[in-house]
Amino acid sequence: MALRLDSHQHFWQYNETDYGWIDHNILKQDYLPAYLDPYLRDHGFHGTIAVQARQVDRETDFLLQLQSENSFIKGIVGWTDLEAENLQPNLSQYEGKVSGFRLSLDEEPDGERMLGASFQRGIRMLADFNFTLDLLVRPHHLDNCARLADKFPDQSFVIDHLGKPDYSEAGFASWASDIKRLSERKNVFCKISGMVTELPPQNPEADELAIDQYLTYLDQVLEQFTPQRLMFGSDWPVCTLTATFEEVYDIMNLYIGKLSAHEQDLIMGESAALFYNIERV
Repeated sequence: MALRLDSHQHFWQYNETDYGWIDHNILKQDYLPAYLDPYLRDHGFHGTIAVQARQVDRETDFLLQLQSENSFIKGIVGWTDLEAENLQPNLSQYEGKVSGFRLSLDEEPDGERMLGASFQRGIRMLADFNFTLDLLVRPHHLDNCARLADKFPDQSFVIDHLGKPDYSEAGFASWASDIKRLSERKNVFCKISGMVTELPPQNPEADELAIDQYLTYLDQVLEQFTPQRLMFGSDWPVCTLTATFEEVYDIMNLYIGKLSAHEQDLIMGESAALFYNIERV
């Protein structure tokens, strides 16, 4: 039986200091495993990959503690300072415990930091421990992401949220060109996630999300990355800013209905299991 995994969601116990990026009241509350578990079970998922939501040292330990109490958390994407002088011992304590780490560059004006000497030193250490790296970036960072993938062909990277395109006609051509070039690096995967919160403002009177402008982006990553390197992520609870877990799932399920059963299985869990090295129990 195919392993079904939500490749991207978050947990937190809200406080203003650690989660200063949260600026919507609906997210200013605790979101813990007990809240997500029913959604996963109702939609046939075997588990989830919990991704860091704050850039503090204790974040990874917090997620590991939740995993120890909830067997459906199949993998952890933690946080560590990849430019830290003591990175090697920091990484060694998580060997065999977490799948990988995430770098958030989406608020930076350029992606030059990822090509810096101290950061690349950190990338080399990730590979030593077989850790994956999630990249939270925007379209203007994708060219440097490709350069990074070329420098470290043995390192596994995944682009979160399709690179956060702006879903406009003006932005599509540039994004599509860069994402195609990036997809040519076989060590790079892509998450179909974060879509509903990145779409242009929706008509509050509409009964359904207007996702037509999103479909061309889905078509692009499907063609370029293929199901073997694509993975579904709900981005819960951030998705609740504009859609429920069920709505996000339904959008994805409807879109992949045209694919073979095997291709659907890849996108809905098997590719994530391969990328994050999730063992079947």
